[in-house]
Amino acid sequence: MIPITGQDISNTVEVTQPSRTWLLDFERGRAATLVDNLDAVKQAVYKALQTERFAYLIYNADYGAELSGLTGKSSGIVESELRRRIRETLLQDDRISDVVNFAIAFGGDSATATFTVISIFGSIQGEVTANV
Repeated sequence: MIPITGQDISNTVEVTQPSRTWLLDFERGRAATLVDNLDAVKQAVYKALQTERFAYLIYNADYGAELSGLTGKSSGIVESELRRRIRETLLQDDRISDVVNFAIAFGGDSATATFTVISIFGSIQGEVTANV
């Protein structure tokens, strides 16, 4: 659609979407109760990092993490790629403003990244493990 000339687009209002969602009980496979704000962000972080990007047709191409494909890479590349891929995954959520304070620990055939997620509701700690 072509905008009508002379219309002032600076008067547009950005609407914040609600963050209320069902809290999923992954052990029992059930939706337990409704959560909002920081608890909803915490679950969104967990879900996004546990979902392989492009693997499920139900999600669009922007959802999920690309944590595979790091096997056999040097520790420097793994560290750099994990930081980038985690940030790329989580910053898709408009409630998350930054991902900082990365620490990556290597053990055997895996690398565990811990980090701080800064959201509009506060900060939480995150952790994810990738095969390397």
